[in-house]
Amino acid sequence: MRISAKADYAVRAAVQLAAAPDEKPVKAERIATAQDIPLNFLENILGELRHAGIVRSHRGAEGGFRLAKPANQLTVADVIRAVEGPLASVRGGPPEDAAYPGAATALPRVWIAVRANLRRVVEHVTLADVAAGRLPAAIDRLAEDPEAWVTR
Repeated sequence: MRISAKADYAVRAAVQLAAAPDEKPVKAERIATAQDIPLNFLENILGELRHAGIVRSHRGAEGGFRLAKPANQLTVADVIRAVEGPLASVRGGPPEDAAYPGAATALPRVWIAVRANLRRVVEHVTLADVAAGRLPAAIDRLAEDPEAWVTR
């Protein structure tokens, strides 16, 4: 899986909002500075997150952005889908629509298994988990495997 800069920035911005005290609105400039995200790029991402119902914007001197739901009800998957669309696709479509002839007939099942495993991670980690630095035990176990840290 490739995690784009856009998806990475979107998740980081949402986590920054999850960490905001008392769920007060946070200005885009503050998020950009805290997470080292280019402000123009962040403003576009926040617009997409607002359109998807992940964040709300508030105008005025005390305005800014805040999460539209409690952080423990929003997952990393929700944010990624808001800015990138489906988590896994094959040539732009869902893996279950892929069909191959001959020796590759079973390949769509591989793509579906990849999607299922990706979901097992990003659909079970909430913004609150990341903001608090306390990930679910199953996620920690996966990340603690030394092989997980090896790029191949």
